Amino acid sequence: MSILLQRLPRLFLTCCALSISLLASATLVQAQSVSSMTVIADGLEHPWGVAALPDGRFLVTERPGFVTLIDKSGQKTRLDNVPAITAQRQGGALGIALDPNFAQNQTFYTCLVTADETGVNTGSTVFKGQLQGTTYVNPTKVFEALPKVPTGFHFGCRLVLTGNDSLFISLGDRGSFKERTQDLTSHFGKVVRVTTEGKPHPANPFLDSQVPEVFSMGHRNVQGMAVHPQTNRVWTHEHGPKGGDEINPLIKGANYGWPTITYGVNYNGSIITDKTEQVGLEQPLHYWDPSIAPSGMAFYGEDLLVGSLKFRYLNYIELDANGKVLKETKLLEDLDARIRDVIVSGNSVYVLTDAPNGSLIKVDLAQ
Repeated sequence: MSILLQRLPRLFLTCCALSISLLASATLVQAQSVSSMTVIADGLEHPWGVAALPDGRFLVTERPGFVTLIDKSGQKTRLDNVPAITAQRQGGALGIALDPNFAQNQTFYTCLVTADETGVNTGSTVFKGQLQGTTYVNPTKVFEALPKVPTGFHFGCRLVLTGNDSLFISLGDRGSFKERTQDLTSHFGKVVRVTTEGKPHPANPFLDSQVPEVFSMGHRNVQGMAVHPQTNRVWTHEHGPKGGDEINPLIKGANYGWPTITYGVNYNGSIITDKTEQVGLEQPLHYWDPSIAPSGMAFYGEDLLVGSLKFRYLNYIELDANGKVLKETKLLEDLDARIRDVIVSGNSVYVLTDAPNGSLIKVDLAQ
């Protein structure tokens, strides 16, 4: 099949055809190959999160500290009045999500890394505001991860809304604080759920704890989160250690084990724990060894799309009727780009490439 490409800055694609074998299941929407790719916009500085607006425009976060509006022609405008962002190592402008009623209220949410009064300690902060022209109007803090600490790693910071006044926010272990993912005295290594007004959700499992916002715990660094189109259940993937990336459909109150259990080791090969399972701790639906360094996740029908930073491809994951992984297919390998985020809008897939000169690309999958 021909691939319709526009030239990417610093990335020239030599392949003119992709061929991937047919995935066999009549009950699922499936992709056999990429039928076309079109660059919507380039010149994005380490883009991290993307949301498709109902009118065909996009909002994109650029990690160094920008929220950018991309119009239908690909013209980019960085929004005015964005809250102060501390861009440090892995932190900056990260997750973004639209309110379910965006078409009526123009409301969206951003997860931004902010510093305390010292300017040294940082953490994830979620703001809610409206898009008015090219301005972020009335950005209001709805959640702040605590405590803030002096490290630039493992922020998590993906956002999803499930439509029942539930805003889910993923929060990493901040790199040096992994043992605290196992307690209820901090937000380290948790997925939290708040209302759209920023209150702990009344159906949360740990309302009597010091962190009543917590929905699940024992996470390392959730960089992908999506809502299942049929069950409305939140699924995450874990950006794990070496050999420890995971897919986890979330259960309220569940403990996903990090760092007590893991299928991975430290990046230098040293052992984190000799346990891969323990009573009371959840097993992943699926894990990758070697790690693919996943980032971004979206449902395509009832299958999954996950970006790979390490191996530079888009992973198409075929699931069976019970949500088990049947097959993985590597797409966009010839793009040779770190896939930071992926969303599905209409019949098309959109990916962000993570680079100093990154791109938003429309990807059409053949059925």
